Amino acid sequence: MGTTYHVKVVTGYSVKSEELKEKIDTRLKEINQSMSTFIKDSEISRFNRLSCVGERFCASDDFLSVMIVAENLYKLSNGAWDGTIMPLVNLWGFGNKEKKRDIPKKKEIDRLLPEICFEHIDIVENRYLVKRKVPISVDLASIAKGYAVDQIAELIKTSGIQNFIVEIGGEVYASGFREDGKLWRVGINRPDKDAPFDQAHKIVASHNRALATSGDYRNFFEIYDKSYSHIFNPKTGYPVSNRVVSASVLADKCAFADGLATALMVMGVEKGLQLVNTIDGVECLIVVREKDGSLSDHCSQGFVLTTK
Repeated sequence: MGTTYHVKVVTGYSVKSEELKEKIDTRLKEINQSMSTFIKDSEISRFNRLSCVGERFCASDDFLSVMIVAENLYKLSNGAWDGTIMPLVNLWGFGNKEKKRDIPKKKEIDRLLPEICFEHIDIVENRYLVKRKVPISVDLASIAKGYAVDQIAELIKTSGIQNFIVEIGGEVYASGFREDGKLWRVGINRPDKDAPFDQAHKIVASHNRALATSGDYRNFFEIYDKSYSHIFNPKTGYPVSNRVVSASVLADKCAFADGLATALMVMGVEKGLQLVNTIDGVECLIVVREKDGSLSDHCSQGFVLTTK
């Protein structure tokens, strides 16, 4: 998945850690083979190459599960999260390592906008994916890591372990308790471009919950002192520029939290908080870069930070 993972389990000597690691590696490879756009024969790559409107694509359980989450996020966010932005990602140079990152011409962006809409994909008979437009292509990078976290967490639970923490590329699920009996403490990165990867902006105590964060401070390029991030507004075709630099979401499932965090980056503080405050069991922290360069935190009604 182009990133690292970290798993810590609290258990006795009866559990063979190497066997568990092999199972985890195998499961991650399966998910990567399904949803990596960088693998030519992956499931998502084969779907993107479909050249006939109405042709049925039989999806695996993994691919189908993530597409169902994707459809839900698209509707819930009123299109702020859209899994069909792959053409924009490529146009701006974020999806192709060989392409220079640069600002496209407006006419190039306008040409692609009609191809950006998750409504052009149907899920039929609870198994098949169907395109309504041939050029439609899917990029699930903003929820695939979260889905992988959920799957590894489930794998560990089926091994009889209840106390553990899973982290893949910064997305986290914490189950049970630490070895000392206390809640797991999960750090939210400080959203500065020069901040170390292990520098925490805030800390959240987590118990049987997922925490996912989206931000503009890791994957970006700069031209004439203006920064352009990899997070796009699907309706304009341009990277977000609403001063939101980070959005973190607490939820039961990491796939959902992962995608919703990206949607909040696009929606902004007011609309984002309004949405999250209507969803049971979901909380968020949105961080804004103020005009003077300082950071301000905006929490949903039930989001609790810790200093302990």
